[in-house]
Amino acid sequence: MTHKLDILVFAAHPDDAELTCSGTIIKQIQLGRNVGIVDLTRGELGTRGTAEIRTQESEASSRILGITERANVGLADGFFESDKESCLKLIPYIRYYQPEIVLCNSIIDRHPDHGKASELASRACFLSGLIKIETQWNGVAQNAWRPKNVYHYIQDKFIQPDFVVDITEQWAKKVECIRAFKSQFYNPSASKDTNEPQTYISGKVFLDFIEARAREYGHSIGVEFGEGFTKDKQIGVKDLFDLI
Repeated sequence: MTHKLDILVFAAHPDDAELTCSGTIIKQIQLGRNVGIVDLTRGELGTRGTAEIRTQESEASSRILGITERANVGLADGFFESDKESCLKLIPYIRYYQPEIVLCNSIIDRHPDHGKASELASRACFLSGLIKIETQWNGVAQNAWRPKNVYHYIQDKFIQPDFVVDITEQWAKKVECIRAFKSQFYNPSASKDTNEPQTYISGKVFLDFIEARAREYGHSIGVEFGEGFTKDKQIGVKDLFDLI
């Protein structure tokens, strides 16, 4: 039993994908590719909102993105590890969706879950290709599957990207996806009387930073907005014009 995707995005928390690679997701969908997101946790330790609210916001964002596949592994926010137990929970998703490419969290970041999720996703993608690891999906045995490439989006900490995707035409919709998480980010239309505490990511300055980072990466390749990624293995091309 499979449900083939071209690209699968792993994210430690709901909204990680929106903040970092939603422009790329939108662009790939516009190019006719199938993309899905698997959130590792429900973000239940977040200072603002609740896990239930984050789920509703994820659904709203998914509609804006145009994805039809979004799942949640249900790992413990703040406490999961890149261990056997977690790998065996991720591998069935990789084998079910059979992606050619996986996008996942930053290799190192301000939030410790991000680096752990990065290592966990890379490890699970490799182990998913080993036939002696047996998994099932809804009681049906799965075949081994290993994605061709794993790329890591860049989050809060600056990392020199290995490549940058031009998301200039997708920028406005990326912002719309981020704003779908109303409990987490600056919302000028929200009530001034909210009892939610202010956090590092809830002010306008944080969204200004997201825009500045996108402009910085875009500037590096001669466009207005960009998203940066790092690679697990060397990137090869068959034609120099693929690099334009």
